[in-house]
Amino acid sequence: MLFRQLFDHETYTYTYLVADFDSKEAVLIDPVIEQVERDLKLLRELGLTLKYSLETHVHADHVTGTSRLREETHCLGVVPEGAEVACADRSIADGEVLTVGRIEIQAIATPGHTDSHMAFLANGTHLFTGDALFIRGCGRTDFQSGDAGTLYDSIQKLFSLPPETLVYPGHDYRGHQVSSIAEEKAFNPRLKGDRQDFIHLMNNLNLPDPTKIMEAVPANQACGNV
Repeated sequence: MLFRQLFDHETYTYTYLVADFDSKEAVLIDPVIEQVERDLKLLRELGLTLKYSLETHVHADHVTGTSRLREETHCLGVVPEGAEVACADRSIADGEVLTVGRIEIQAIATPGHTDSHMAFLANGTHLFTGDALFIRGCGRTDFQSGDAGTLYDSIQKLFSLPPETLVYPGHDYRGHQVSSIAEEKAFNPRLKGDRQDFIHLMNNLNLPDPTKIMEAVPANQACGNV
């Protein structure tokens, strides 16, 4: 499996490229509109054909690059089932599998940060957690129909995966690039207590809104058309 982790410094967003060496088919997970030229250049350099632009959820902190990627590559834009994105080419439900060449990417429903959110497990080894589970943290639950109890349940589902599963989050603000299920079960400070402890903690974070929330959510509901 060909794998690249790409970063947007303005929004601290990770975009992930997964591709099959033989077929040269590829998927981008959570592309950022300001980084589309970077992503297209990398696809060209590696001789890859972008098959899917895949979203973990409707983002509030950055605008997706899906619309521009569709124009340039004719890829399909895929969003989680239930996401309010009428222009998406297709949605994906819990347990469904996308394929790029011989690589299988399984959708795992992980609502809580938003009411429709998916993690994606590629090759049985690489888990792309979006904003459900961060390295030593997790996504907030105070807007976009977020629910702390639901997010706790979703993270427990991820914690049932093999301990060696690699965790690749949607964002990182402290310089981390990768973790594992075993590490997060042992060291994630937001998940040290029980479900009620987690709900109390998440409901009292009092975080400021993301700076791009007013433009990002409607733009992402339009596939990144701005």
